[in-house]
Amino acid sequence: MGEQHCWDDLLSEVDKIVIEKGGYGQTRGFGKKPLLLIIDCQPNYLGADKPIEEQLDEWPSGGGEKAWASLRRIISLRDVARECGIPIMYTRNVQKQTLAFDGFSSKTKRDQTKYLDGNPASELVPDLAPLPNELVIPKAYASVFYGTPFESYLVKLGIDTLIIVGNSSSGCCRATAIDAITRSYNLGYVEDCITDRIEASHKVAMLDIWMKYGDVIKSDYVKEYFYSLKEKEA
Repeated sequence: MGEQHCWDDLLSEVDKIVIEKGGYGQTRGFGKKPLLLIIDCQPNYLGADKPIEEQLDEWPSGGGEKAWASLRRIISLRDVARECGIPIMYTRNVQKQTLAFDGFSSKTKRDQTKYLDGNPASELVPDLAPLPNELVIPKAYASVFYGTPFESYLVKLGIDTLIIVGNSSSGCCRATAIDAITRSYNLGYVEDCITDRIEASHKVAMLDIWMKYGDVIKSDYVKEYFYSLKEKEA
């Protein structure tokens, strides 16, 4: 099976045979013009930096300490992207003025006002602090491609590869990844920079992306990729 991944302990011997005989998990590779996409790193989805079960009363959608550990790796990767001149964009999952059109709120029982635009919990966490040339894209649905001008920005920049990090692996990150692949972008799904609230959801989502859609890689690999592009530009 090659490199170790978070989902390895889920696979039965039959699963491993299916993957091997089906030829799944091949490397797609990256292009020459990547964009680092940082998805939904907001207080709502990070919560507090403590064990997830200890912060759920205040942050029912928060990922807790694992999400914050991932955020620190995201910031490190973002800093390398800046150093190498790699374009960076961020998303915020928010609802405008009313939750009447929110397809997620009916599936949860929680204080929904935190998810309205203008609530501090719906802003990016201060730790990220985008630069003026780093675009922040509000979105009301899981995929940033849906109902936003995101793809027009990619076309304008000549982007051929999306490097996805953020929250969550089975939700907004996955939805964006699938939409990216259907539009023929190369895809890097950064395993140590994407988290989820439910461990089973996280592992299955990662496995699914790896098997059928994109390259599931670690942040150190992405840093080397960014540096290699910088060297080619020099």
